[in-house]
Amino acid sequence: MHYDAVLDFWFEQIPESKWFKRDDALDKQIRQTFSATWEAARCGELFHWRENSKGRLAEIIVLDQFSRNLHRESALAYAQDGMALVLSQEILQQPDWTRLNSKEKAFSLMPWMHSESPVIHNQGIKHFEALGEPGFTDSAYRHKAVIDRFGRYPHRNQDLARQSSEDEQAFLREGKGRF
Repeated sequence: MHYDAVLDFWFEQIPESKWFKRDDALDKQIRQTFSATWEAARCGELFHWRENSKGRLAEIIVLDQFSRNLHRESALAYAQDGMALVLSQEILQQPDWTRLNSKEKAFSLMPWMHSESPVIHNQGIKHFEALGEPGFTDSAYRHKAVIDRFGRYPHRNQDLARQSSEDEQAFLREGKGRF
């Protein structure tokens, strides 16, 4: 598969309204179309996509976004976050990154928001502010607030077999912090 297939699917075929909402039909569609691509990305086999920012962006989407669709409510949903973050950190050094549109740039930065590291969030906020996409910047601040409070995302605890504190349990009961 060529990386353009990923970008066309994510930015042209999928309405923005579905990007961040649970949608079992979308999950199934991603599973049917991109499972083999995800497996190749997970194994580092899509390295040839990294020759330009569009290809690197596609690999980030596969590892960061598709992982969540393919493996919802499973530790595998987050297992590729570190690799996606490294790709995201590196894409900022690519001279052609500036040619990506603002939505493409936002998704290239998404692994910063998904990290459970306060250090990464502090730097990620700067990137999102510079991007000038208020919706993404607001989301980055909401994610950072959860990390600042708990040092992790409590909604991942069950999937990652982590014990939740009483404060985290109360937070989850309030229906807050589920991204």
